[in-house]
Amino acid sequence: MIDTFNRGLLNFLAASPTPFHAVENMANALIDAGFTRLREGDEWDLQRGGRYFITRNDASIIAFVKGLSDEVETGIRMVGAHTDSPNLKLKPQPDIYTKGYWQLGVEVYGGVLRAPWMDRDLSLAGRVTIRDTAGQLQNLLVNFEDPIAIIPNLAIHLDREANDKGAPNPQEQMAPVLGQCDDDHKPSLNALLLNYIEANYSDLQVDSILDHELSFYDVQRASLVGINKDFIASARLDNLLSCYIGLEAMISAGTDVSTVLICTDHEEVGSMSATGAQGPMLESLLRRWLGSDETVARVLDRSMMISVDNAHGVHPNYVNKHDNNHGPLLNQGPVIKINANQRYATTSETSAQFRTLCADAGVACQAFVTRADMGCGSTIGPITAAELGVKTIDVGVPTFAMHSIRELAGSLDSFNLVAVLKAFYVMKNAPGAAR
Repeated sequence: MIDTFNRGLLNFLAASPTPFHAVENMANALIDAGFTRLREGDEWDLQRGGRYFITRNDASIIAFVKGLSDEVETGIRMVGAHTDSPNLKLKPQPDIYTKGYWQLGVEVYGGVLRAPWMDRDLSLAGRVTIRDTAGQLQNLLVNFEDPIAIIPNLAIHLDREANDKGAPNPQEQMAPVLGQCDDDHKPSLNALLLNYIEANYSDLQVDSILDHELSFYDVQRASLVGINKDFIASARLDNLLSCYIGLEAMISAGTDVSTVLICTDHEEVGSMSATGAQGPMLESLLRRWLGSDETVARVLDRSMMISVDNAHGVHPNYVNKHDNNHGPLLNQGPVIKINANQRYATTSETSAQFRTLCADAGVACQAFVTRADMGCGSTIGPITAAELGVKTIDVGVPTFAMHSIRELAGSLDSFNLVAVLKAFYVMKNAPGAAR
């Protein structure tokens, strides 16, 4: 079962180079599992036992089950993750021509670990918005798949201090090279996209390309590595790994209890957008679903959110970067993330609930607290807790090299966390301590 799960995870990671692709793949999986797509602009008629999902801007998705049990009695079981990952995103007018080379200008999206992007085989993917010959606007998914670009390092002979310096400058030293050109025959992104659309959307008549949201990505596929295949190495483990975990749990959940899976965009840049966790997407859905403010308040009081995002595993080469008592190990279970300054939303009550779920599922769990002299990242957990007032816990799979172009996680942890989330989704008693 673990092998089957990991093969599915690896395929999902490979097929999801951008949030747009991840959401399309999740939507297709939900449809195959019997979920019904709803449009936010349509009138809804939600039925008990119904399984539904919505998307927004093609990059955020919420799947939900309107359970057979009354939500006022049981509450709603919620799991949250995010679809975006740090990357190099194309600028609006990216074409650069220098010394006979064609490059594309990029800006850094999120907290990219920049140095690992050098000397990698890169492709380009995302969304393009066009106007067709009938005057209609259309969004098209794009994924070149083949390695079409690279960011070469400067030779050590030309910079003897290179190993002592910091990361490359993203404005001056990280424009990917796509090929060579001359003054009479200059390639362009627009021409490249038109050729792609002609080859992949043969029935579409394009009048003009109006805009794009495109990012470079490493074409090396996700893989199991290590003598005993102990690890998963891949781009975008933060946080597509959590999206896949939540998806697998949601698809297998029953219809007795109301459940939600929300995977939003823009977490890596603060979540403040129409499609981010700090936007109105989840609250809007809950109000349409539950009706009055009175009902929403009563349901949320009996509900709980598990925010799932990767945790920092203790690195064997950097052990001193962790608190001695809180260094999570890969393949030793999901991690409860705790921070006194509310960078994580975990409370003793939600932690106790999660530990109970782990024990009942036969899964070990760990705890992470950052060193007292170091800063701490954050997640959608505190944002969702603040927006909704729902009991929330932050958990995740321990990971190395977070925000690198290729990250590393344990090959057992995701499968074990799915087991815990499956138990959470079918839990009938309202979460929380006795009152």
